[in-house]
Amino acid sequence: MFMKWWMENLLNRKRQFRALALISLCIVLIGASGCGLLPNEEEEEDIPVITPPTISKKPEYEVRKEPIELQVKATGKILSQREEPLYFSNDKGATHIKNVRVKAGDHVAEGDILIELDVEDLQKQLRKKKLDFRKQEIAMKETLRTKDEKEEFEFEEATIVFEEARQELIDLEQQIADGTLRAPFAGTIISLKAEKGGTIKAYESLGVISDTSALVVGATFSKDDLEKLAVGMKATVDINTFGTFNGKVKVMPSATDSSGDNGGNNGMGGNAPEKDSIDKYLIVELEKWPEELGRGTMLSVSIVTQRIEDAVVIPISTLRTVGSRTYVQVIEPDGTKREADVEVGIQTPTDVQIVKGLEPGQKVVGR
Repeated sequence: MFMKWWMENLLNRKRQFRALALISLCIVLIGASGCGLLPNEEEEEDIPVITPPTISKKPEYEVRKEPIELQVKATGKILSQREEPLYFSNDKGATHIKNVRVKAGDHVAEGDILIELDVEDLQKQLRKKKLDFRKQEIAMKETLRTKDEKEEFEFEEATIVFEEARQELIDLEQQIADGTLRAPFAGTIISLKAEKGGTIKAYESLGVISDTSALVVGATFSKDDLEKLAVGMKATVDINTFGTFNGKVKVMPSATDSSGDNGGNNGMGGNAPEKDSIDKYLIVELEKWPEELGRGTMLSVSIVTQRIEDAVVIPISTLRTVGSRTYVQVIEPDGTKREADVEVGIQTPTDVQIVKGLEPGQKVVGR
């Protein structure tokens, strides 16, 4: 009986121990899984150090003593002192080009044939008119022998008819001569647009001839700038690819191009094509002429209109104005700043002359 009770008691304890162990295992698993569900702790954010911006320091300039000058500038080119357009003045005769004997760049002598028109039909007419005129000459001689036998008006009529025939002959010969275009002077054919077989119109420019042995520097200044210039003023000429050269004003322009089209109607309105007259340009004489400098080379000309040798100068950016007041900010030796009223003189695009209010060596504040 005792043994039976002891065995039952032992089995009960084993069951209790297993149940307790199972409960402990569940608690451990629940705790482990619970920790896995918790959010991760946030890491501390690395905040960069913010450096406050530095206030830019305004530029400082020293008051200088140096020359200051005013200039006027203009563009220009190398010009020939003698230049003419090439054209036919009459298209009532031949209008087709038979032959072109030259090309652009050729050097020609005065009187050389440049272009010939087809005048074959005119020459045929001339031969026929000469034969007709010989008959009229014979008839006129007979009229003169029998003058006393005719009425005065009959003789006058015969004389008029004879003179008209003579004038027609002269006009036809001139038309044939006008069919040949010759060089008006010795020079170089600068441009030529005539082609064999082409047609011409009276006064239509076919090219340009230029005396390239007599070249000058020409520039076109505005009307306001011309009022500041005079013969003898020093000039600086900047010629593309050749460099800078010194010179002086030799001739002021005596004519202006009011049309602004450099050629007017280009020969289409019955007038001779307008040439690029040298009279329209201010002419500069160079101290030294560059070798191999050709007509038409582009350049720029600068002429000093006013120069002060020992001027007190500051950058124009340091000048301040309020109403009628003009002043600058001066930096004292101890670093403090004060305003100083100034009187200005001439100004360039970068500098200004100070007539009163500053001394060389002082420092002023820019903007």
